[in-house]
Amino acid sequence: MAESVVVGEDVWKVYGKGDTEVDALRGLSVEIRRGEMVAVMGPSGCGKTTFLNCFSGLDSVSRGRVLVGGVDVHAMPDAQRSEFRAKQTGFVFQAYNLLPVLSAVENVEMPLLIAGARSKDARRRASEMLGELGLGDRLDHRPSELSGGQQQRVSLARALVARPAIVWADEPTGNLDDEGSRQVTSLLRTLNHDFGQTMVVVTHDSEVAGACDRILKMRDGRFHP
Repeated sequence: MAESVVVGEDVWKVYGKGDTEVDALRGLSVEIRRGEMVAVMGPSGCGKTTFLNCFSGLDSVSRGRVLVGGVDVHAMPDAQRSEFRAKQTGFVFQAYNLLPVLSAVENVEMPLLIAGARSKDARRRASEMLGELGLGDRLDHRPSELSGGQQQRVSLARALVARPAIVWADEPTGNLDDEGSRQVTSLLRTLNHDFGQTMVVVTHDSEVAGACDRILKMRDGRFHP
């Protein structure tokens, strides 16, 4: 059996205090194994994005532990956690989050430069990754010159270029039409198969969820069968 990349142990996230206290996550325990593609589904407000933020280290937890590659993410100081995220995790968002003034290749090479790669090496790896995703002829195009599906592929390339331990995707097809959604879903599955890339995908899209190895269903801050 593959090793665990992510392990959550009785994870809680509480917002507010006293009468305004809200339990956004309620004792989540879960394992994500290397090479898995896992979907997280549930109604709006059930805690899906909070789960992603807390388990990826973007947000703190109120109690419990999250281990990524055996490392307790929330036991680190903020600066160390940021560095760890840059090297060990990739992110794909519904809104793409590409910098509009940078070209596709410049957006993709950014995580490598932040992690300390040499400029020449970062450019080569970013170009190769975009080529693998069918954008080799769009390296110098800015986001405004790309379709929604192409922008999401640039976002995927940026998430994958550093070969992270895990990629977190938050509604990656949410802004795409049906054809774009099918293309990105197929691409996610291909990347998972070809690279053995571990992925956790928060989604409302049943086709995206159907492409995953398993589905975690959330309701009221908990996982349910």
